[in-house]
Amino acid sequence: MRIARLLTAVVSAATLLTTTAAAASAEARFHHYVALGDSYTSGPFIPTQRLDPLGCGRSTANYPSVLADKLDVAKFTDVSCAGADTTNMTRPQGVPFNGTNPPQLGALRVDTDLVTLGIGGNDYGVFGSLTSTCPGLRASDPTGSPCEEHFGDAITKAIDNTGPRVEAVLAAIHERSPKARVLVIGYPRIAPDRGYCPDVLPFADGDYAWLNGVEEKLNQTLSDAADADGDAEYVDTFGPSRGHDACARGGSAWINGKDQDVFQAAAYHPLKAGMAGVAAVVLSRLR
Repeated sequence: MRIARLLTAVVSAATLLTTTAAAASAEARFHHYVALGDSYTSGPFIPTQRLDPLGCGRSTANYPSVLADKLDVAKFTDVSCAGADTTNMTRPQGVPFNGTNPPQLGALRVDTDLVTLGIGGNDYGVFGSLTSTCPGLRASDPTGSPCEEHFGDAITKAIDNTGPRVEAVLAAIHERSPKARVLVIGYPRIAPDRGYCPDVLPFADGDYAWLNGVEEKLNQTLSDAADADGDAEYVDTFGPSRGHDACARGGSAWINGKDQDVFQAAAYHPLKAGMAGVAAVVLSRLR
């Protein structure tokens, strides 16, 4: 009798463990993951580059690819593209080498159950304006804030106008994939919170704090858009990337500096280590 009760208990425990494991596995695995975004998602020059199209700078080692592998998703679709802004979610994007990236939202399906969105930095030319203008102004006032003085409040206004665009993109995602878990991925830190490295990040000393402020403003706008949406989640990568900025030494940088390396990363863009770091942050959020 005692043996019978013991066997019953063992079978019940095994059944419970099997059911729990199956439920956990089912909960953790996604059927169809779609990655949307710009170059901070696609990963230009990070090996190995995909050819569909080549001009998008889409790496097989970008954070969506790392995430898809870690999650063991059943189907993974990455349509991120360098240079994309929110308008390219619904419009084709012309890219170098006579290529075209179709509207990114076209990749979404009714059965898509995971979407990551990394967008906003290219709207109104915010990132491009900073990286093309600020380094050239350093010589005029190396210890001052010539870039901040040059732009005034123009960058802040541009970011304010980006918020409604991101909200519209999120609404369109829900319309196409109503059951998807949608994550808005913030931008990682470019400049350190203290110290300078003009040989790597040639901004004037005073513009380092301003650059951080611009990124914080953009990330807050993305977070606010996710909150306003109600069904999207914002994932902060700015905080977790502290100490992994472009000035970081010893191979701990997540972001490349001014020197473009066609075998490693575009200038002022994530390195392979940065993509792995962002993927780990997103994975932690999902789990």
